[in-house]
Amino acid sequence: MIQGPLLIVVLTASVLFIVVTTARFKLHPFLALMAAAFLVGLCVRMPLSDLVTTINTGFGNMMRHIGLVIVVGTIIGVFLEKSGAALRMAETVLRVVGEKRPQMAMSIIGAIVSIPVFCDSGYVILSSLNKAIARRARVPMASMAVALATGLYSTHTLVPPTPGPIAVAGNIGAANYLGLVIIIGLLVSLPAILAGYLWAVGVASRIVVPGEHDDCSGQEETSLPGDLPAAWKAFAPIVVPVLLIGSGSLISATGYKGFGAEAGLFLGAPVTALFVGLCFALLLLPRSCAGVLNAWTAEGIRHAAPILLITGAGGAFGAVLSATPVAELIKGLAQGGLFDGPFVLVIPFIIAACLKTAQGSTTAALVVTSSLIAPFLTELGVVTPVQLALMVMAIGAGGMVVSHANDSYFWVVAQFSGLAVKDAYKAMTPATLVQGITAFAFTLLLYALLG
Repeated sequence: MIQGPLLIVVLTASVLFIVVTTARFKLHPFLALMAAAFLVGLCVRMPLSDLVTTINTGFGNMMRHIGLVIVVGTIIGVFLEKSGAALRMAETVLRVVGEKRPQMAMSIIGAIVSIPVFCDSGYVILSSLNKAIARRARVPMASMAVALATGLYSTHTLVPPTPGPIAVAGNIGAANYLGLVIIIGLLVSLPAILAGYLWAVGVASRIVVPGEHDDCSGQEETSLPGDLPAAWKAFAPIVVPVLLIGSGSLISATGYKGFGAEAGLFLGAPVTALFVGLCFALLLLPRSCAGVLNAWTAEGIRHAAPILLITGAGGAFGAVLSATPVAELIKGLAQGGLFDGPFVLVIPFIIAACLKTAQGSTTAALVVTSSLIAPFLTELGVVTPVQLALMVMAIGAGGMVVSHANDSYFWVVAQFSGLAVKDAYKAMTPATLVQGITAFAFTLLLYALLG
């Protein structure tokens, strides 16, 4: 294999290849990642038989770690969306927070709903409720739109079982610490949610949506149908798996071997915990309707398929990078003091931000960045569970920066809120920039304190 600085050139070229093909030529990220994996292997003169084996192994290992977690988590999200459970969660949070703080209520609602549900689907589900509350509370629609959008966006990029953070955890070897990743993700998402809320109240509230001041008396008094599931049924598919995973992580961390430890570890395994959550999600089905069960499950599988392919291709790409001598070069730079302390997180954040801004897909940006950085984490000194969890946060924070015209979520927010494109650029795009920087700054602080 080739060695020396030429390896860095190959690595840089592979990143540029992925960015250009996905952003400029709209090539699917799966194809871009697979092509990059083959090209890197050929360029470094890896033996052809080893290249094929490495790609197959990298893809398979990634599916072994998180494939089922992504599929089951996505199916749960579809059940919550189709059954009206997401709306019930929104109504419950709204009742607790109160309509006197509508932007805060929608930020919290968005953050909860987007843990299992994709943020664009979550916005579509909640948009009519958002409009109704804006009219009743007489607050600017743009402010409400940004509050909801940024709440959804924060947990979508930072908190498993959303597929993006799960894929990052799997890529960098943190799949066994998913409970810790969830806890730290919730912590880091709080300042990101607050940043989005403050932007919504302080900046977006000055933007006027055409027609929002029209007389709407008698319209949209409520957007909640009367046959929504009970609150405990709506929350259980999310809360129960999170509690099980958290308890399993606690048992592992304490080394407890007493009665029930084996059962706790079994139930706390992410796959088992999510299957338990899926059992609770079955309670959301209409009575005696096997056809609906199969239809919702099939839709969840369809949503999961592209994420599985992108994640697996990212694993293959990362495996090829791991098989090259480039890790030794990174180790030398790390020993030279270039990546000391919290600043080890800067490069992954920048890479994810550049990829997100260039090609629009948050999930693709997270998968590609984690695939690139995974082979070098040991050399960079990122080895403990806390450090790995914070690396997930740094990459997720980069994946927030920024949402604009090449991001489907940008258009969902603009179209369903009634924002003109120029106003969406003023309201939504800077909000995601502020969120990403805030989340990263808080991650750096946590790394300095805990890493």
